[in-house]
Amino acid sequence: MDSAEHVCPTCGQPVETVVKRHKTLGAWVPVWSPGPCRNPRCEASAEYVPEAEQQHRESAAKKP
Repeated sequence: MDSAEHVCPTCGQPVETVVKRHKTLGAWVPVWSPGPCRNPRCEASAEYVPEAEQQHRESAAKKP
C-alpha cells in the first residue's frame, strides 16, 4: 500500500486519494491512485479557467 500523500504533478497541491480496483486471479484488488486536482488556478484542474477568460467573464457579467 502507498502511504504517501498524493500531490498534483502540475501545481504540487495535495489531492485526494481515489480507490479503483482491478481483477487479478479472480479476485478484485484495490488500487490507490491520485484523484483530480481541485485547485481552480491549476492547469490540470477540471475547473481551470484561464485568467484572461475569467476577466472577460467578469466584465461581461458587469455590463447591463
